Amino acid sequence: LSRAPRPPRWARAIRGRCAGSDRSPQAGMAAEDEAELSLLECRVCFEPYGPDGQRRPLNLPCGHVLCRGCVGALAGAERRRLECPFCRRPCGPAETSDCRPLLQLLELLGPAGGGLASALGRSGGGAAAPAPAGLGLRLCLGGWGSLVNPTGVAACPGSGRLAVAHDGKKRIHVFGPSGFCLRRFGERGDAGNDIKYPLDVTVTSDGHVVVTDGGDCSVKAFDFDGRGVLAVREGFCLPWGLDATPKSEVILTDSEAGALYRLTADFHRGELKKCQMIRSRLVSPRAVAVCQTSGAVVVIEHLKARGPSKGSTRVKIFSVEMDLIGQMDSFGLNLVFPSRIYATAVAFDKEGRVIVTDVCSQAVICLGKPEEFPIFNPLISHGLFYPVGLTYMANGSLVVLDSGDHSIKVYSST
Repeated sequence: LSRAPRPPRWARAIRGRCAGSDRSPQAGMAAEDEAELSLLECRVCFEPYGPDGQRRPLNLPCGHVLCRGCVGALAGAERRRLECPFCRRPCGPAETSDCRPLLQLLELLGPAGGGLASALGRSGGGAAAPAPAGLGLRLCLGGWGSLVNPTGVAACPGSGRLAVAHDGKKRIHVFGPSGFCLRRFGERGDAGNDIKYPLDVTVTSDGHVVVTDGGDCSVKAFDFDGRGVLAVREGFCLPWGLDATPKSEVILTDSEAGALYRLTADFHRGELKKCQMIRSRLVSPRAVAVCQTSGAVVVIEHLKARGPSKGSTRVKIFSVEMDLIGQMDSFGLNLVFPSRIYATAVAFDKEGRVIVTDVCSQAVICLGKPEEFPIFNPLISHGLFYPVGLTYMANGSLVVLDSGDHSIKVYSST
């Protein structure tokens, strides 16, 4: 690389320790700042990551992350092969993919920057509230190596199996109710049924796994044996979040088009019947959920930052006829709860209450039913790092997808 080399991070850390053994609050803050820089900068060129251009963070197949500029420099002029500078595993530039958790974190921090600890809600302003009595962690699945930067989770209504979308070689993992991985499918590649980059996943009541693929802007359906049955590629700008209705229809968001679609298909025959836009003029809609009892639909919009302010989110609830019946943005939620809320995933519980994940407070929060929206009731307020997915199993267990430690966490009443 063409820039002057800097001392390795381990050398700078040792040099800092040798300067003295002072463990004052200032020293602790310096260590925290060092940890933040380590996460937000490329470990090869030590330049800070950015959302675009040469500073965009990319995953290597081995799981290490580099900026796009370093990937190109390591691949050389012919751009054929490169070797991971940390584990020496060879790969091609085409095998890299966007590191979505870091990109979402950069979006959360906004153009003004700011401390990572404050962005994730770890400031020392007060202790986190304990989880409600009776709700405990029953099962934790995955982890780094088993799952790589997971983006979506869904539960099969009948069998209790969990489908998880992530950035591994096989994009979909199916876990049984006991936590055993039953199947892996959805190869990474360019074939018709391959998955380039999964953004979200849902499971229909007739047992089909449906995935939004940001790599080729398509929606793809598989049976539980991993056979591709349908791919819809026309008409979408960037399909993102999706959820299934009790009739095996699929409600999905198009983040770039600002639209909400209803997709009707005969998945057994692999036939698309209808793909209808049911709502437009949304602002970067991503996560979506359908109430299995009332048919109401809830969507999370991601609002762009204006000036030095950070981006924010807005939760919108629509009736089954797609009439707007309630909405609340980050500012309004801050009036209910004295901390900045940035919602990333959403679900309905069996009573029809809206549940969201919040990466600022690293929590799962109940916002209440549409008619009482919003209330504030923390369901899980500790043990999470960067929750990006949320679903309920048929037995009432709450499933949280935590991209921070690449895991699936299942909570149930005890």
